[in-house]
Amino acid sequence: MQISSRFTIAVHVLICIETFKNDHKVTSEFLASSVNANPVVIRRLLQQLKKAGIVSVTRGSGGTDIEKPLHEITLFDVYDAVECVEDGGLFHFHENPNPLCPVGKNIHSILDTRLEQIQKAMEHEMKSVTIQDIINDSQKIISLQ
Repeated sequence: MQISSRFTIAVHVLICIETFKNDHKVTSEFLASSVNANPVVIRRLLQQLKKAGIVSVTRGSGGTDIEKPLHEITLFDVYDAVECVEDGGLFHFHENPNPLCPVGKNIHSILDTRLEQIQKAMEHEMKSVTIQDIINDSQKIISLQ
């Protein structure tokens, strides 16, 4: 199962907000032009980020601001805010393995613990990377162009 593109779009949006905050009014239309997405998609994401306390949004054409210091916002915070996976589970199991098959009847006991460990490791790594880290990387790349 893939993580929803909402996650990468949300990170893109946060980088844009920070990058352009002093030069442009950062509206959903402005952000949508960078993401190349419908502004409605961006507004929905912004509402999820707002609910998580990551951004503030001024109605109308007021714009968007980041509410927390960038070094306090982790990739996990963004991932968690935009509900990237159903019911918190990264892996989705097929519903009805054959109970008469020795593999089918034991597949959950074989895989569940390992898949949970893998998801926890991914989430742990996401908690170690901040939006400031991503901004720093983006500034290096942009300055080389």
